Amino acid sequence: MTLAVGITGGIGSGKSTVCNVFRVLGVPVFEADAVAKSLYNTNKPIKSGLIHLFGESIYTPDGNLDRKKLASEIFNNDIQLAKVNELVHPVVRKEFENWINMQQNAPYIIHEAAILFESGLYRMMDFTLLVTAPEEQRVARVMARDNATEEMVHERMAKQWSEEKKKPLASKILVNDNKNLIIPEIIQIDRNLKEYGKIW
Repeated sequence: MTLAVGITGGIGSGKSTVCNVFRVLGVPVFEADAVAKSLYNTNKPIKSGLIHLFGESIYTPDGNLDRKKLASEIFNNDIQLAKVNELVHPVVRKEFENWINMQQNAPYIIHEAAILFESGLYRMMDFTLLVTAPEEQRVARVMARDNATEEMVHERMAKQWSEEKKKPLASKILVNDNKNLIIPEIIQIDRNLKEYGKIW
C-alpha cells in the first residue's frame, strides 16, 4: 500500500521548495492549494456556491474567479471563510483520493497543504512533515515573492496556526533557515520511506 506523507508549513516557510526536492527524487506530489485554485474555475457546484455567497461579480466576465475580490470578502470574515472551506475542502479531498488511487506503484506520495493540520487532513496521512523557518526570514521571503508589505505578511501569518501549535502534530520537523542543509535530510527521509516504510 502506498504511504501518504503530508507536508505543511506556514507562509514563507519553504514547503514548496521541499516538495520540489521530493519531485526531483521521483516522488508523486499532490498540491492541494493548486488543485483548489483550479477547482474554483472548473467545478460547477463550487462556482454555484461561491456565486450564491458573493454574487455573480465574484467571477470575471471570462468565467474566472476574481481572487482579489474573494480575498477581500473572506479575509476578516471567519464565517464566510468557513462557508468557502465547506464548499472546497470536500472536493479537494475527493480529488486526492482519486489521485492517490492512481499512484499504487509508488512507495509513497506527498500531499502538500497549507492547512494540513487545521483542516484535520493530517489524520489521513501516515506521516507528516512540518517545514519551519524563523519569522523574519519567512516575512522577507513573502515580501519578495508577493511584492507585499511587512504589515500585509504579518496579517496573513496571523490567520494561520502558529508553528508552536503545529509542532506537536508533526512526525518530523524540517528547519529551512538557510543554515541547516535540508536537501541531505530530505534524501535521508526518502531513503527511509523507500527502504523501511518509515520517515526516520
